[in-house]
Amino acid sequence: MNEENLIKYYNKFNEEKRLDSKHNQIEFITALKYINKYIKDGDKIVDIGAGTGRYSEIYSNKGYDVTAVELVKHNLKQIEKKGIKCFLGNATNLNMLEDNSFDITLLFGPMYHLISMDEKIKALEEAKRITKPDGYIFISYCMNEFAIIKHGFMDNNILDELEIIDDNFKINPKETDLYSFVRLEDIDYLKDKVGLTRIKIINQDGPTEYMKNIINKMDDKTFELFIKYHLSTCERKELLGTGRHILEILKKDIV
Repeated sequence: MNEENLIKYYNKFNEEKRLDSKHNQIEFITALKYINKYIKDGDKIVDIGAGTGRYSEIYSNKGYDVTAVELVKHNLKQIEKKGIKCFLGNATNLNMLEDNSFDITLLFGPMYHLISMDEKIKALEEAKRITKPDGYIFISYCMNEFAIIKHGFMDNNILDELEIIDDNFKINPKETDLYSFVRLEDIDYLKDKVGLTRIKIINQDGPTEYMKNIINKMDDKTFELFIKYHLSTCERKELLGTGRHILEILKKDIV
């Protein structure tokens, strides 16, 4: 992970406002739907790579015991202002957190900022370590085909990016890049490598990034219908991997 440049990036980027636009709300709404499906009263939650604490704030306000971990000090200050327990830290080293401490582990940002598979494995191993037996881990990934279609062809950057794209259009980012992209087989590999059981895999934001200008102009009733449509189709296998984000729900088995 290019930690220094990542911190510089988020020091300038308004993460607090990112999920406010209609098209970005889809990612947030979808994640909340599935977290709410598996969370129980009294569960302890950890939000790793918490940004400014949008997810942490939701569940803290509902009375859950929430802990946030964030790499960027600027973001961490926003979490502190919300009265949420938080630590400065990197997803690959959560030594400030004890084994088997949390019922719900959120790992939404780190897995698409960690570049190498070794880093991703370490972050997933740390998430597994701090999660209680029979607890759930929620992970978000950025998808390879979205980046090729949207950033490559639609935004006309494909010729400038050929040095990091192989003959099968798989993106192999440089160590200095801020984002990494995966395919479904990569997600399968990580799950099996760390030894976790998949509960669900979901197309987290569907076509929203491709049609964001249209979505952002929708009236409220039309937008409500679009949310309903997305939530009714986001588990369809033929749509997996076509959106910007995949949401994976894993379970740490009782040994």
